Amino acid sequence: MADPATYRPAPGSIPTDPGVYRFRDEHGRVIYVGKAKSLRSRLSSYFQDISALHPRTSRMVRTGASVEWTVVSTEVEALQLEYAWIKEYDPRFNVKYRDDKSYPYLAVTMGEEFPRAQVLRGAKRKGTRYFGPYTHAWAIRETLDLLLRVFPVRTCSKGVFKRAEQSGRPCLLGYIDKCSAPCVGRVSEQEHRALAQELCDFLAGDTARFVRRLEREMRSAAVDLDFEQAARLRDDVAALTKALEKSAVVLPDGTDADIFALADDELEVAIQVFHVRGGRIRGQRGWVAEKDAEDLPELVEHLLQQVYGGEGGESVPREVLVPVLPPDAGQVAVWLSERRGSGSTVRVPQRGDKRALMETVARNAQQSLARHKVARAGDLTARSQALQELQEALGLDEAPLRIEGYDISHVQGSDVVGSMVVFEDGLVRKGEYRRFIVRGDVDGRTDDTAAMHEVLSRRFQRHLKDREREAIDPDTGETRRFAYPPNLVVVDGGAPQVAAAQQVLDELGVDDVALVGLAKRLEEVWLPGDDHPVILPRTSEALYLLQRLRDESHRFANSFHRERRSKSMTRSALDGIPGLGDARRGALLARFGSVKRIRAATAEELATTTGIGPALAERIAAELAAETTAPAVNLTTGEVLDEGDPT
Repeated sequence: MADPATYRPAPGSIPTDPGVYRFRDEHGRVIYVGKAKSLRSRLSSYFQDISALHPRTSRMVRTGASVEWTVVSTEVEALQLEYAWIKEYDPRFNVKYRDDKSYPYLAVTMGEEFPRAQVLRGAKRKGTRYFGPYTHAWAIRETLDLLLRVFPVRTCSKGVFKRAEQSGRPCLLGYIDKCSAPCVGRVSEQEHRALAQELCDFLAGDTARFVRRLEREMRSAAVDLDFEQAARLRDDVAALTKALEKSAVVLPDGTDADIFALADDELEVAIQVFHVRGGRIRGQRGWVAEKDAEDLPELVEHLLQQVYGGEGGESVPREVLVPVLPPDAGQVAVWLSERRGSGSTVRVPQRGDKRALMETVARNAQQSLARHKVARAGDLTARSQALQELQEALGLDEAPLRIEGYDISHVQGSDVVGSMVVFEDGLVRKGEYRRFIVRGDVDGRTDDTAAMHEVLSRRFQRHLKDREREAIDPDTGETRRFAYPPNLVVVDGGAPQVAAAQQVLDELGVDDVALVGLAKRLEEVWLPGDDHPVILPRTSEALYLLQRLRDESHRFANSFHRERRSKSMTRSALDGIPGLGDARRGALLARFGSVKRIRAATAEELATTTGIGPALAERIAAELAAETTAPAVNLTTGEVLDEGDPT
């Protein structure tokens, strides 16, 4: 690790303005991003007495090799830039106070001609109304199934809708009255949109008027002796009531708020949030994150920044209730208001229903932390023990903090692919994974060792190329993908695979990377040049870590191979026609609906498709006609069959 004094900025060179700073390691990777009201004050604190720093901060400073900063005008700009850089660089020493899950929402696509109700995750789409988030997708589907009795909006995909429209027959939901079937004209566009708007109103909290309306219609049907209709309306009322029971009223004033609570110890913090919309709890989430040296107010600031920042962030409510105010509560409120498009406040509830609900959320956080501590006690110890055991068993100078695993997947030499997975500090780093399409044989061979030779050659050739060109791209300021090496490479296999991998490292002159192979049969660890493997105890945490790495690389390679194989097996009659790419193929299928209809169309009809000119239309028609008139061939003997031959 580097001595912080070697890259400490010169006295007086750091400005006193607000800004954002980045620490980089020896390979140019950004390892930490932070912001400060005064850059000089904050950065100077990292280079004082290192022993007095928090252990995580001390390790970060010793891992770093340089520090740089950007001055901004306001603290709101610093907040925005800090989040943007954390999202871009994913620094290993920045604590992630948001879980990595994408929580589902009940979404109604009001921007479409016929709005659709569905489960959606990820970034928000324009013209779509979102309700949630929910903890589980099944909870949304269960609620939606109840509401479709009263608000029968479409839930089908565009493909299903278009097929029903072309055939004139609705899907099953249309037959059982859980869809108003706009695809076959049972309701007009305006009537279906009105149903979708009523569903949105109900989900937004305007529930009483719909229950009252159904009860009024039920009594009217009973007076008219239309008992079948009255019974259906009674069941509709029961469905709405059941849906309402799933989200009890907790705040009588129809508040839209997110209530956060934290429970922490010296290592980690448990976070709980209740999402209240229209006075009702629409969702509950909880997760546990590592804890940095930050005190609770700074932690709350970074929590809000990560939860509400970015395109995939949560929708900002009118109120954000927190256990303590962040240091710059006013600036955070301004930032949240900008993201919401209207006013949003950050405050600590002091009394009443909101304070009582905050205490409930806090109890959930405390229980979550208590449950996690039981599991954490073993997990942290196991990870550090695994890395320590690997260092000792393999004779390494230091623990292998970055490990890369490689595997090859194919079926009898076809669709050969390779995978690279990455573990850092004993944890997966899926953002660093890479996939390789093996381009060809090596020395005329088609075995796994040849493929492994090619994959590792490409990885380390790129590493050497990026390292020679500088780790940081001067045009974009980004770290080059392969500019930094792993501490340890693990290949799936025994002595032959290890020998092939070592040959690559020797050819390229890479001598600072350790290499091992893990053979499946007896779980033996093979080192380059050794006639006998290293046998790790079956209870060894180091062996368990290598097994997880090997299994993950195997899974990743197999999934890529299946993807490649399925693409090669689903070739269309349109594939291979010169001048007909993916976009034009899609336009043809959207225009005609199937290859059969495209084949039946004339060249003039094909030319009416966007992007298809007369010459290309003639070529498509000719190619499809030639395919249709091609002689039949016996697949066993290869001989051409007579037209009437039934074989």
